Amino acid sequence: METPHFLDSWDQYMYYATAACIGIGVIILLYHEYNVLKKKDYKEKYDYVNEHEIRYFWYSMMVFVVAGAFYANSLGTDLIMTKGMIWFYVRLFITVSFLTIAYFIVFSMVQIYYPKYLEKRLVKLRHKPRISPEGNAMRRLLEHEEDAHLDESQIAEEASVHSVDYDVWLDDATGFKKVEKYDAYLHAIECTNCGYFTMKVYLEEISKKPTATENGSLIKHFKCNYCKHREVQEAVISKLSENI
Repeated sequence: METPHFLDSWDQYMYYATAACIGIGVIILLYHEYNVLKKKDYKEKYDYVNEHEIRYFWYSMMVFVVAGAFYANSLGTDLIMTKGMIWFYVRLFITVSFLTIAYFIVFSMVQIYYPKYLEKRLVKLRHKPRISPEGNAMRRLLEHEEDAHLDESQIAEEASVHSVDYDVWLDDATGFKKVEKYDAYLHAIECTNCGYFTMKVYLEEISKKPTATENGSLIKHFKCNYCKHREVQEAVISKLSENI
């Protein structure tokens, strides 16, 4: 007579735990989005999303997986009542198996598929029109226009090993300028072998230094974190006369 009472209580606890986990998962996602919305500057939004979004997404997805495991532990109670408590332990085993499989599925989704979505969001934030303190829409300068607004150290840094990218935004009406720095080598790009956004620069080297009359050459070595594919790309370093 005690077994049905135990199972009823068990199922009730599983329902509570399921609801709690779903609530926690939603709160994690909302907390992340709140922190993004709270930042008014698009560069600050960009840096925050780039640094934290995958981590928060991973936390929330794992909490949802645990919610599914709790809910699965409330199914088939009628079978347990009619067939015996052995099925209670079978259900526990199946739930643990489900949790293990779901963990690897979510891990693959976060590490392999989600970066593509994240990169689209980052590109959108990077190209979102900036507004100057005077309220004017600013213009993002083209690559050949930027050097006139960068100092020598910034120009050199763009061409150095593990180079960075600088975006220059200009308010044509007032002359107000905003320079934003992006660590280009931290970003994953689409792998030409597997098609996932899991390929990053792991080494850069200058194969030919630029001179006053000739462009230089920067060799970038890429490696895919998923399929381990490697490839080399060459980038042009503007000649010194164009960098000063």
